[in-house]
Parts: sequence; C-alpha cells; structure tokens
Amino acid sequence: MSEDKTLTIIPHFDETTVRRVKDHQVKHYLFQAIDRIVFEQLFDRRTSKIVWDAMKNKYGGNDKVKRSLCNTYRREFKVLEMKKGDSIDEYFSRVLMVANKLKSNGEEVFDTKIVEKIMRILSEQYTYIMVAIEESKDIITMTLDDLKSSLNTHAHKLMRKNKTEKD
Repeated sequence: MSEDKTLTIIPHFDETTVRRVKDHQVKHYLFQAIDRIVFEQLFDRRTSKIVWDAMKNKYGGNDKVKRSLCNTYRREFKVLEMKKGDSIDEYFSRVLMVANKLKSNGEEVFDTKIVEKIMRILSEQYTYIMVAIEESKDIITMTLDDLKSSLNTHAHKLMRKNKTEKD
C-alpha cells in the first residue's frame, strides 16, 4: 500500500507472456531500422528471430553476391570523376557513397585511399589548391574532414576572387 492508501497491484506474468512481450519489443526495434518497403515484406514474420534471419539474408547476402557487388563498386570507385559544376560537398558525397558501399560489403577502404582518390580526380580549377594541400600537409595522415574543410576553404576563396573579378 502506498501513502495515499490506494492499493498498488503488481501483475504477475507467466514466463511465456514475458518472452512474448520481449520478442515483440525486439521486433519493434528491428522494424525501426528498415524502410517501409522492407517492413511490409517482413511484417508477417512470427518471431524476432525469423525477422532477424530474413534481414541478415537480405542485407548480408552470401559471399558470391558480396564479391560481385564489390567488383561493381570497385569499378565505380575507379572511374569516379568530379563532374563539371560539382561542389566539393557534392563530390565528396558521391565518393563517400561508393566507398561506404564497398565497406558495407566487406571491402577494406582506408581513408588514405579515399583522400588520394579525391586529390587525384579533382577538376582543373582546384589544381593550385591540390598543390598547396600536398605541400603543406601530409596526405597519408590527413583525414577526410581535414581535406574537405581545406578544399571548401580554398573553394570559397576562389569563388570570392571570381566574383570580385566579374564586378
């Protein structure tokens, strides 16, 4: 009994009910991690274990599929170029999207490789920026964030300079 003299009832659940509630909670957490289309495909599964196994097969795939995807993404990474009119942010986004696809399929992609790729295929308008960065910083230890901020800083200066020249 509590101080206000009301009776507090603590329900007693059997073990099966507790397990069922926990299973529903786990299914709920799993469903939060997927998009609507996949949710609709998995919604009718009875237990969280069955949902988990289905998600593992869908997103994990087998080794053959992963190897094939890695080959495709490696090729895409290799031929990736900065398009005319791309901003630094758009370009980084495209490069990182492909690198993350490789990583999610088990390929090791180090930041150094991504930094070198970005530096190698920047458009011609960033040539002097690349030279300045290579001279002033160690590319091997440079993080992607450092590179992106350096490129953005130089790009903004370049844009201001071009704008001033036009006026």
